[in-house]
Amino acid sequence: MDKFPDVLCGWSWEENKLFELALAVVDERHPDRWEVVAAMVGGEKTAEDVHKHYVVLLEDLQFIESGKLDHELGQRQPCIQVDCTRSVCWTDDDNNVLVRLDIN
Repeated sequence: MDKFPDVLCGWSWEENKLFELALAVVDERHPDRWEVVAAMVGGEKTAEDVHKHYVVLLEDLQFIESGKLDHELGQRQPCIQVDCTRSVCWTDDDNNVLVRLDIN
């Protein structure tokens, strides 16, 4: 995962994971939410940076949920069956990131 796609405007994989975790733990009604999230991401991003990243995330989600996403970009790929009986919601990597945040 060292070469996370640069389609996220300069956000590394680790910054995105920290961003996701921060969104999960910082109440959306917190008066300084974006400053807190920026600090949790590691200090390289400003409150404005994380807020813009959040807006882009919401826009992407709305676009995907709208059904307008063109799945046939490039050559058509065969369908792959996925075992949906298992759910992996939290990984050791996620836990390690949370421990580094020291938010307990």
